[in-house]
Amino acid sequence: MEEIISLLAQLEQEGALPKNIKSKIKNTVIMLDNNLDIAIKIDKSLQELDEIAEDPNVPSYIRTQIWNVMSLLESRK
Repeated sequence: MEEIISLLAQLEQEGALPKNIKSKIKNTVIMLDNNLDIAIKIDKSLQELDEIAEDPNVPSYIRTQIWNVMSLLESRK
């Protein structure tokens, strides 16, 4: 899970992202870092990341990285 949190933290630092997208990524990191059941954390994070990936303001290279993180999360279910 630390690898995923690290990848999301790197994405959050990306200068080309709008503030609302950075905020959603930060919320996802917080969600993954709390003490909820692992399945709940993963499901909620996947929902949030899916919303980010569908946002038209997200650059395509960031969208690809979001999909990679989503794949990592899905493999941990």
